[in-house]
Amino acid sequence: MSIDPTAEIHPSAVIDEGAVIGAGCKIGAFCAVGPDVRLGERVTLLSHVAVAGKTSIGDETTIWPFASIGQVPQDLKYRGEPTELVVGARNHIREHTTMSTGTVGGGGITRVGDGNLFMMSTHVAHDCIIGNNVIMANNATLAGHCVVEDFVVMGGLSAVHQHVRLGRGAMIGGLAGVVADVIPYGSVAGERAHLMGLNLVGLKRRATDRAQINELRGVFGELFSKEGTLQTRVEAVAQKHPDNPLIAEIIAFMTGETSRSFTQPPG
Repeated sequence: MSIDPTAEIHPSAVIDEGAVIGAGCKIGAFCAVGPDVRLGERVTLLSHVAVAGKTSIGDETTIWPFASIGQVPQDLKYRGEPTELVVGARNHIREHTTMSTGTVGGGGITRVGDGNLFMMSTHVAHDCIIGNNVIMANNATLAGHCVVEDFVVMGGLSAVHQHVRLGRGAMIGGLAGVVADVIPYGSVAGERAHLMGLNLVGLKRRATDRAQINELRGVFGELFSKEGTLQTRVEAVAQKHPDNPLIAEIIAFMTGETSRSFTQPPG
């Protein structure tokens, strides 16, 4: 066990031998920290938090009561292999959130970036890869092997099918069930989610160039028209709009490796 002398630990907390507790950490009442857990500097576990498995928590992350972090994956193929959960810095992990370690079949690591907000009762399953500045609202859930890029927002009670990718800046509406990849800056909604347009609000909030946004709006219609195949439309857009970084990002996403189809507009 390695506990920095500046850490504050409530006497009712249980810290297993082997755990590493960084400088300035605060561990509240009735928390449980497993033997293979590493807490960075100034991590706060408010109370009744369980951190297990081979799990590392980055600096200045705060975890609220009754969150369960680093438990074994909910995968019947898991046989106790030494897989990991890696959580970055400055995350806010609210009450009853669950995050699982990875599986051998998925690469062995569940990874969460920096500056994310996980609201109450959110779930990050095994082998998910989450970027930075992501927001998962109350009861939003990710199945295994999902990829969530930077600045994605998931509405309350939304759910994402395993192996689905959510592109950078995408917006997932509340109650939506997402079963196919969502393009960067896409906005989806519906019980079985459809692509409703672009997340223009998110783009504007990040001070994206207005001319680039306007060009992107035109490209959306080109990509998802009913003429030709999706592949030919993607190739045509790439040739017609070579200098817009937003469009280039969408093209790279749509031509990248995936096992899923793409979320399409309704009809």
